[in-house]
Amino acid sequence: MVKAGIIGATGYAGEELCRILLGHPEAEIAAVSSVSFEGKPISEVYPSLRGIFDGVLTDEDSAIAAGDVVFASLPHGLSEPLAEKCLSAGKKFIDLGADFRLDDPADYTRWYGLEYQKPELHREQVYGLPELYREQIKGAALVGNPGCYPTSVALGLAPALRAGLIDGKTLIIDSKSGVTGAGRGLSQTTHYPDCNEAFSPYKIASHRHTPEIEQALSHLAGEKITVTFVPHLLPVNRGILSTMYASLKRDISAEELCTLYREAYAGEKFVRVLEPGQAANLKHVKYSNYCDISLHPDGRTRRLIVVSAIDNMVKGAAGQAVQNMNLLFHLPEDMGLGLVPPAF
Repeated sequence: MVKAGIIGATGYAGEELCRILLGHPEAEIAAVSSVSFEGKPISEVYPSLRGIFDGVLTDEDSAIAAGDVVFASLPHGLSEPLAEKCLSAGKKFIDLGADFRLDDPADYTRWYGLEYQKPELHREQVYGLPELYREQIKGAALVGNPGCYPTSVALGLAPALRAGLIDGKTLIIDSKSGVTGAGRGLSQTTHYPDCNEAFSPYKIASHRHTPEIEQALSHLAGEKITVTFVPHLLPVNRGILSTMYASLKRDISAEELCTLYREAYAGEKFVRVLEPGQAANLKHVKYSNYCDISLHPDGRTRRLIVVSAIDNMVKGAAGQAVQNMNLLFHLPEDMGLGLVPPAF
């Protein structure tokens, strides 16, 4: 059994890790950590776990000592010293925060306002999007779990960019997220009276996932990609729907486009390419590790419209982290992730 330590277990992604790992046949939760609730059973914070997992929340060092793999679900700026301890002890480290996602330290400074304190660690990091970087992940010890928006965007655009089908300079990305994407902390924006029955953009052209999106797309295209990215807050608990627009370099039918994407994702358990005429819907991926992609070539404007839907807490966070754990320990990649979306 793979023993897992979870640091930041009382955040939304941390709790989701618990939910998924409790159903994993080859992994067990060895320790859970929380600064805010240390000494309390996690089931007191999340009563849904009562009688299923009542593990007492401990400190970070205890979580590191107990685990073969350590998941960190923390705000940016806190993961470097934890990663250093894990790697020194021969343990695997999967960071669900932003500290090990960006290649260029200047991007991290510009968008997050901090500098890397241990630059040598970042030479070890691997970007943890399995459908794109599976082989690199298998041999890694330090994985930067992708952000939720970048996951939906990179999976949605990878085949088109790799095939040279679209003009990357024309990309516009319009994304919508459920409120859990803002984390467990309270804010006026996510206060119930403000977000219920509301729908609005936020952090227009300034969201911190922008450099991660551009980095992922640039790697896929083989050239520098700059995007217009506008996220929106949906009055739902979970889910991300990203709609992406770009100019086509050539005419293509819906059927040919569907074939291109299905060949690109052949054998990928968690990517479902929809039939022509269907539209991705976040309802159909809720509570699961799936990414649904629908394709809409617009011959009139010669533009491609791609829609992708994921659960931001699963494929966009904890589920993808477990997918990475499976790769690190040479387990079947989908083990513990047979989560079926509910019909309603």
